[in-house]
Amino acid sequence: MASARAPLTAATVNHRNQDATCYVGNLSSECTESLLLELFTQAAPVKSVFMPKDKLTGVHNNYGFVEFNTSDDADYAIHIMNMLKLHGKPLRVNKSASATGPLNDGVGANLFVGNLDPEVDAKLLHDTFSAFGPLLKPPHVPVDDDGAPKGFGFLSFTTFEASDLAIEVMNNQFLCGRQITLSYALRKDGNGERHGSAAERMLAAATSSSAPTPPSMAP
Repeated sequence: MASARAPLTAATVNHRNQDATCYVGNLSSECTESLLLELFTQAAPVKSVFMPKDKLTGVHNNYGFVEFNTSDDADYAIHIMNMLKLHGKPLRVNKSASATGPLNDGVGANLFVGNLDPEVDAKLLHDTFSAFGPLLKPPHVPVDDDGAPKGFGFLSFTTFEASDLAIEVMNNQFLCGRQITLSYALRKDGNGERHGSAAERMLAAATSSSAPTPPSMAP
């Protein structure tokens, strides 16, 4: 059924919130903006959908943009929608290219925690996961407009040793009566890649080894 959403114009696209916008690629010729809206609304409320079309043929170019209300919603949509098959083709979902920018992600030891009970807040995540190693920043548990937790969160450790151990010990374990899932979070700089890559680990190791050694104290 056709969406009642107002048609997007070039001005609308230029003013969308890039941090909350996903690029959706590898779309089939059968895909429509209404279908994308219906699909991505299952992840979070969608603010706008835009599929660029050829000026002569009026046919879309096999990609589009989905704007959410918050960057957290966009991150969650990427997590659950990337590589999902639509009309037999796996979707490529990642942050809109122009949404990238400098990030305080540390070494990249960043985790996505899924299926959280509503009782789980940032403090409980900190108390539970700080046992595996120092956290770069406080855990983040996104909430909706009513202040209710969305059921997932993010952790950033200072080392991959700590994040690897957290996944090994806690993935599929129960927290507040729910079986949680842990995985490396999707990078915010596009391409649908996750943190924890070999390149990030090599860079972290090089940075650690090049750090100055504190002078020893005389006895």
